[in-house]
Amino acid sequence: MVAARITVNGKETPISPAAPHTTALDFLRERGLTGTKEGCAEGECGACSVLVARPGVNKPTDWVAVNACLVPVAALDGQEVITSEGLATAGESGRPAALHPVQEEMAVRGGSQCGYCTPGFICSMASEYYRPDRCAHPDTADDTGATTGSGSGTGSGSGSGSEHGPNGFDLHALSGNLCRCTGYRPIRDAAFAVGTPTENDPMAQRREQSPPEPVATEYTRDGSAFLRPSTLADALRLLRERPDAVVVAGSTDWGVEVNIRSRRANCVVAVDRLPELRELRVESDHIEIGAAQTLTEIERRLDGSVPLLAELFPQFASRLIRNSATLGGNLGTGSPIGDSPPVLLALEASVVLADADGEREVPLSDYFTGYRQSVRRPGELIRAVRIPLPLSPVAAFHKIAKRRFDDISSVAVAFALDIEDGIVRKARIGLGGVAATPIRALDTEAALEGEPWAAETVEAAARVLRAQGTPMDDHRASAGYRSAMLGQSLLKLYAQTTEAGSS
Repeated sequence: MVAARITVNGKETPISPAAPHTTALDFLRERGLTGTKEGCAEGECGACSVLVARPGVNKPTDWVAVNACLVPVAALDGQEVITSEGLATAGESGRPAALHPVQEEMAVRGGSQCGYCTPGFICSMASEYYRPDRCAHPDTADDTGATTGSGSGTGSGSGSGSEHGPNGFDLHALSGNLCRCTGYRPIRDAAFAVGTPTENDPMAQRREQSPPEPVATEYTRDGSAFLRPSTLADALRLLRERPDAVVVAGSTDWGVEVNIRSRRANCVVAVDRLPELRELRVESDHIEIGAAQTLTEIERRLDGSVPLLAELFPQFASRLIRNSATLGGNLGTGSPIGDSPPVLLALEASVVLADADGEREVPLSDYFTGYRQSVRRPGELIRAVRIPLPLSPVAAFHKIAKRRFDDISSVAVAFALDIEDGIVRKARIGLGGVAATPIRALDTEAALEGEPWAAETVEAAARVLRAQGTPMDDHRASAGYRSAMLGQSLLKLYAQTTEAGSS
């Protein structure tokens, strides 16, 4: 087994002697790359963002911005990382000879004041700067930031509420970066002013070559191990031998546990680069999405072909989180307030569970058994999510939260309806945040099916929907508010469909 190593700003360096739980953030700072900052240690502020060379959607390699505070440095074994210091052109004695274009625009347009958050913004901005199809479908922005145009150009994945500049820059690329000084206007101005990479830009040229192949990792120190198997079969055998192992993909959940709650594991098994978990196939009767594909990859590869998922993605955390988070991880945690389960319930999705003895397919409606509990057995992995086809033509995802983006939901409601000749032929409704598990609103579905899609039907069904689940009072919302939002969500869907039909 080759010693674990990482390439940072073009220089290869061993990961040892870092502990297996050491984050990429701490690893970089310990080596003098202090542009990478810690602001929140849970992936909410973006001060820690760095660029990683990942398999591309439209080119062999994409430069992807990730939260260095969440990803274990051992997970980057064999990978290429660029920090804010590595973006500038190097001069004599290591001093920068020329700023990178995104650094230049941030400087001249006053996008930096105290400077603490600036390196993180720079890396997220650079990731969008190098997005291959950024200028394929540019929108135009007025002085208020409002945009015209499709707002969903191939690969942008902004969906509803998109804000694109005249250069095609998607401001949602910066949704995971927070700044307390500038008011964001000069940062937006800098983002909308950047041009396109030149032909001799080394990072642009790097996109034409394949990213580093995933390497099998066995990094052990002080009795703890970080393991990356090379195949699914190896991973399943390992999980049978080590039932105590913590399975990670993007580490967006486990990284918070490590940082905020000081959780440690004797064995961590990474499955994010397993090829068997990274496929996306569209068959005649279903879509199969590999459990280890990131949400950004799914978003860009589906390119709006599943409208309900297209509504979900821009409301799921931030671009920085979506660059690492996976459907398998979101379902695996079993959280009752995860954003993807209500959508997948409405889509009648199922999960493919695999262990060393084989596979089984379980409807998602039967998957959750209790608070953060599921039918998944020790040694089993979520290999894929299957969505049956055809899709229901009327679909919507309503997330009620304190912030419009980058927030945890108080209530999440997903609808998928078949309405023919004014009659609801089929209704599927997924709910989050109103019970110990994500649930289907079965009583409301029954109240809608076979009835006319009319105000009287919807008002009666909304009363049923308000009584679904067992909502509770907490710091995000009261039980009464949650119940009220359920009913209001159905009324909103009806208003949206009738307005669309009359326009």
